Order: sequence, then structure tokens, then C-alpha cells
Amino acid sequence: MTSFDDIVARLRVPVMGAPLFMVSSEALVIAQCRSGIIGAFPALNARGTHAALHDWLSRIEDALGQDDMAAPFAVNQIVHRSNSRLAADVETCVRHRVPIVITSLGAQPHVNDAVHSYGGIVMHDVTNQLHAHKAIEKGADGLILVAAGAGGHAGVQSPFALLAETRAWFDGPIVLSGAIATGRAVLAAIVLGANLAYVGSAFIASEEANAVPDYKQMVINSEAADIVYTDMFTGVHGNYLRGSITRAGLDPEAIARAKPATLSLETSAKAWRDVWGSGQGIGAIDAIRPAAEIVARLADGYAQARAGL
Repeated sequence: MTSFDDIVARLRVPVMGAPLFMVSSEALVIAQCRSGIIGAFPALNARGTHAALHDWLSRIEDALGQDDMAAPFAVNQIVHRSNSRLAADVETCVRHRVPIVITSLGAQPHVNDAVHSYGGIVMHDVTNQLHAHKAIEKGADGLILVAAGAGGHAGVQSPFALLAETRAWFDGPIVLSGAIATGRAVLAAIVLGANLAYVGSAFIASEEANAVPDYKQMVINSEAADIVYTDMFTGVHGNYLRGSITRAGLDPEAIARAKPATLSLETSAKAWRDVWGSGQGIGAIDAIRPAAEIVARLADGYAQARAGL
């Protein structure tokens, strides 16, 4: 299996597309990889059983196998006891020899061992140093630092602090997440010491994304001030679009201030389906575009920022 450094060297721009729950589609992953960045999707986006994941992986492999220049792809596994599909999905990833597996919400040595059995790479999501140390101790190859401003389940630490403290003890692969939506921001992540930047929210507004039109338009119309950070919807703190909270009949201000034990949510709205996740970098997103065009804009902005230093 190709090393992480070799993968980075082949990319058009040092970016990994973040796996977006219910949004990343087969078409989006294929477009990202063909455009020269690592495409990723959550295993649970292949709805139904692990057989659906097998079908997704087969179609992605067939599409990318015809393109010698395509970047590799990654699959995100929710490594938490609530994920009843985990064992079967990991087995499916092993059978398909998925190049990169991203683990979230827990670090499990047996998952890492399974991926390592065929030479795969494990990257683990963390928001603080405690979890970063545990992930590496349990066998992860690298870390995805989910800093303040990232979409979905995100931390509160500045990317400057989180990355600097991690680099003080870890010299392996690091992907930095947190309001990165432009080529200039990608370069900033690399200058700080990351190997790759994690870009997610920009691809919600891609043509290939499996997001409803209103979700895509809300991303375009919103800015950083429109992001609400709360643990009310899943029990884990995350960043959500204020407009989607209002649309669900809830008060964003009350949600932002409340603790789970102090506010009753009398609503049928569900996180991700009705209350939409997004990061603080959305002010840079101004139109729905093909994923290939989004990658091209990232690459151009990255090159221009480097040239301007």
C-alpha cells in the first residue's frame, strides 16, 4: 500500500474532502478523487446494510480504476457502540482494501489492526490532546484535528493551538480541520504544520452533494455568524446552520445557551436530516458548483497564495 507521504505528493492540492454525513455521495467522492484530492464518505451513508457499502465501494473502485491520475479515497467509520454495523462495515472495507479509513467517536485497536492487515492507513478524528494521545497509543497512523469552526462535531480549540501542541510530540500524518474553504486557508494549514487540510462545508454546495437544494442555498446565503455550536441535538457538540434550526421551529438563541438537561426539544426535527451541519468557513461559498470546479478554485487559490508570500 502507498505511504501517506506518497499519497500527499500525488495530490493536485493538499486537501482531503471531509466525509459529510448524509451529504457525501458516490458521485461526490469520485469527482473529488478525479480532481486530485482525497474523497471521503461515511460508511453509514450507504444506507441499509453493509451490502450497500459493498456496492458503493465496488462502483467507486470501478470508476476510479479507469483513471490513473485519480487520488485515493477514504471511508469514515463511526467507532462507537451505537453503530451496530461497525464489525460488518470494517470487514467490507478490509475486503475492498480501502486505502484510508477515518475513525470517529472512539479509538478501537481491533479496527486499526484490521485496516493494517492489508496495508491501509488509519486516521482518527480528535478535538483535544487527551484523545490525540489515546488514538496514537491505540494504533492510529495519523490524526485529523477537528478544531474550532469545523463543521459537524467539532472542538473548541484554535487550530493554531491544537496543531502546535500536537506537533510538539507527534511527527506523523496530520490533517487540519476548521473553517478551511479557500486555497489560502489550505496553505495556512500547511504552513502551520499539517500535511493536509480537511475541507467539508465547501462541498455541501457542490452539484454532486446529496444535500437538498434548500440546504445548499442556505450554505451560500450564510456566514460564520450564522453557525450555532451546541450539543442539544446529538449529545456531542457540533456546528449547525442557524437558519435550519429556525426552519425546524426552534429558537437558535435558546439552543445556543441551553444545556441538554434544561431544555425540552418538542420537535420531530433530527440532526443532519432537518438541522443541518456546517462550518464557519462558509462565507467564502457563493454558488453551487461542480466538485471539480471547487477543487480547481482551491488549487488556484493555493498557488496564488504561495506565489504571493
